[in-house]
Amino acid sequence: MTIFYILLLLAIIIAIYSFSIYNRLKSLRNAADATLSQARVAMKKRIDMIEQLVEAVKSYAKFEQTTFEKITSMRVNVGKAGAGDLKKIDGESRGILGNIIAVAENYPALKTSETVSSLMNSIKDIEDEIARHRYTFNNIIQEYNTMLDTIPSKFIGRSVGMSKKEYMDFFDEELKRPAVNWN
Repeated sequence: MTIFYILLLLAIIIAIYSFSIYNRLKSLRNAADATLSQARVAMKKRIDMIEQLVEAVKSYAKFEQTTFEKITSMRVNVGKAGAGDLKKIDGESRGILGNIIAVAENYPALKTSETVSSLMNSIKDIEDEIARHRYTFNNIIQEYNTMLDTIPSKFIGRSVGMSKKEYMDFFDEELKRPAVNWN
């Protein structure tokens, strides 16, 4: 009878431990999803501010209609974008922003405009916010992926269909200088 109680106690301990691992994995996945959502919101704010900059710059330079179409497309896509898609949107928005900065440098009155200066400072703040969300997301994903690589959490996570998640990595895009061409 003592062996039965020992086995029962062992089974209960294993079950409790398994539930705690499962709950931790779920918690990490939910935290990653929430952080990704916050990054999407910050990216949308950046795109909105870029659109406001385009409006402010429009009176000084002729912008192609495709710029407005790209901004609209990015705004629509950012809401449903995953970590990899955000990398593409980040690159596109950085390219447009680089073009706007180049135009501002060619028009001294525009460069000193209070509206343009305020928007540029706001975009810098949003850039910092995006970087913080990316850092937080990647830290959460690192812990989540590590748990899915180590035993026994690997078996528990895989048995309920959990798989590794992709990091939010924009590093390649940050190293590229945006192409500047307003024809």
